[in-house]
Amino acid sequence: MNQHSSGAFPTSPPPEQVAFHRRELSVIMSLYGRMVAAGEWRDYGLSHLRDMAVFSVFRRTAEHPLYRIEKHPKLRNRQGQYSVVGMDGQILKRGNDLKTVLRVLERKLIRAVD
Repeated sequence: MNQHSSGAFPTSPPPEQVAFHRRELSVIMSLYGRMVAAGEWRDYGLSHLRDMAVFSVFRRTAEHPLYRIEKHPKLRNRQGQYSVVGMDGQILKRGNDLKTVLRVLERKLIRAVD
């Protein structure tokens, strides 16, 4: 007789996922809206994984992401839990303050408008 026939379920909890909190998403979506209005960005994707959360930005839906805004809580006491990663995988900025880290992308918005 297997364990499923008795109605018992495995007792191990589901794996935890890292996610962006509402205030973090508000900061990210504010920048995203400005970049869409400037014609720089057109789509985004969210991934909540076991050890990190990722907000990917696309110029076109079928492309690889232009940028990834990543949250790695385990790096909070080291390099910082937030990072902006370019299309080539290079980390453009990293730190513990999301607004400060996102400034690297806001500079591109200023150039796009000029």
